[in-house]
Amino acid sequence: MKNDVLFEPVQLASLTLPNRIVMPPMTRSRASQPGDVPNALMAEYYAQRASAGLIVSEGTYVSPLGKGYAWTPGIFSADQLRGWRLVTDAVHRAGGRIFAQLWHVGRISHHDLLGGAQPVSASAIPASGVKVYLSGTGGVTGFVDVAKPRALSINQVAGVVEEFRQAALNAIEAGFDGIELHAANGYLVNQFLDSGSNRRIRWVAGEPPAFPRSGR
Repeated sequence: MKNDVLFEPVQLASLTLPNRIVMPPMTRSRASQPGDVPNALMAEYYAQRASAGLIVSEGTYVSPLGKGYAWTPGIFSADQLRGWRLVTDAVHRAGGRIFAQLWHVGRISHHDLLGGAQPVSASAIPASGVKVYLSGTGGVTGFVDVAKPRALSINQVAGVVEEFRQAALNAIEAGFDGIELHAANGYLVNQFLDSGSNRRIRWVAGEPPAFPRSGR
């Protein structure tokens, strides 16, 4: 309907959206290899959807340890930023607006996705019954159980916060109109908020909470 509020403009901070339709983040696993670099296919895909009031990109991992699935794009290398600029330029030429969804999967990962490194989380508790997809890394193609994570130290938590900050700056450099912080669905930020994955705080009869300090 022509007068439907869905098609009326709305103000989002300094950004005027021409309608109230938002395309949510959807992982496509189409980044170019090596390097998980956004590419022309991704630019075409997002530009085709530029008539939405706002596009939020697929989950985009903020650092090498933030990756949890094969072929997902990052936003920390120079090549990745150049690739994202192809995407944002295509969306803007088509009259659209696009935010980057910044993502760190934490324990929802596997050593073979991280160059042999161990996944990280709030606590060293593996996610039960969760699988991720490998694309031939480590000689395996297909779904595998996630690996047991290691607990981030307090200083390392601060380092991850810095990675998100830098990723936000990278998103600006790559031409995004804003960012969305992925803090749900069992990924790293959510792992700190969930008692099933975060055992860092233990209250004992009036004693202050104890935080692990190993690996500082």
